[in-house]
Amino acid sequence: MAEKLGIFVSSDKHLDHLIGISRAAKEAGKEVIVFLTNRGVLLTQDPRFPEMEGLAEVSLCNVNFEAFGLKKPVPVVKDKDFATQARHGMMIEDVDRYIVL
Repeated sequence: MAEKLGIFVSSDKHLDHLIGISRAAKEAGKEVIVFLTNRGVLLTQDPRFPEMEGLAEVSLCNVNFEAFGLKKPVPVVKDKDFATQARHGMMIEDVDRYIVL
């Protein structure tokens, strides 16, 4: 079974790092799981965000998404992945390594 890397994103300033880390981990055979919260949900509005397609399973905090007035659909994020902070907790339990951006 592939090792899993969890990436918790609460900032809207590091999309280049998120894409780069996700790409490198995927190329190394790791499964990548991303959870966006707080200002991190704003990354979904960046024109480069669709580059995450195929690199990671991406979910986000729906409360923060709605608080910023953002609307669905969002490339890369499936309807089932508009979640609560409980999803973040599940990610922590499920991954071998965990980083915060």
